[in-house]
Amino acid sequence: MKKRLKINGVIIAVVIFLITFFPTIFLRNTGGNNFDEKMEIFGIALILLGQMLRVSARGYKSENSHNGCLLIQGGPYALVRNPMYLGIFLIGLGIVMVLFKWWTVFIFLLVFTLRYILLIFKEEKNLANVFPQVYPDYCKRVPRILPSPKKLLTQDISEYLPLKLSWVKKEIGSILVVLFIAIFAESIEEIKNRGMKIYIVEMLEIALVTALFIYLIYYLCGRTNNFKKDVSS
Repeated sequence: MKKRLKINGVIIAVVIFLITFFPTIFLRNTGGNNFDEKMEIFGIALILLGQMLRVSARGYKSENSHNGCLLIQGGPYALVRNPMYLGIFLIGLGIVMVLFKWWTVFIFLLVFTLRYILLIFKEEKNLANVFPQVYPDYCKRVPRILPSPKKLLTQDISEYLPLKLSWVKKEIGSILVVLFIAIFAESIEEIKNRGMKIYIVEMLEIALVTALFIYLIYYLCGRTNNFKKDVSS
């Protein structure tokens, strides 16, 4: 875990260095383009969705893995085999859409692939050794990191994205920090280039998107609690 944090720290440090000394190359110049506005709102939505997925995956695993003695196959792990990495991917892609020029998406995809693909293969090899009877069948049924569109459209979201308020409370600090940094960095350019009036309108749109996700969180928490009660009864 410490090695993983060190590598992520180096990547973050490199990104900060590049945008600090070469901002015109990497950062998007907000000039009132309607497409850029929509991408910023979509980016915020991806950040929030990625955070929700990470919270769901981490909380579900902590309650159901029995300290690693069981292979988790339900909840977000029925959607993809690596939901936490998918959450990280959505958060990173969202930040790119909010702050950076469109072509940097390709750099992000390359860095994400190089950073996590070997790590995923290593973890899968370990799981195959620990759960030789059930893991191969699980791999056949569930995709590695990109979910099936059919499952997303046909199943209730509460089936593969269970949530509890206790899980959210544990992660609320990191959720707010990532969201604040993205919005704050984007706000500086917005106010400087487009003025306070347009900036306020965009902040209202972001607030609306955030409010919808808060409602979704409470909806999923309620569905998860009701499901637990039904199972108990």
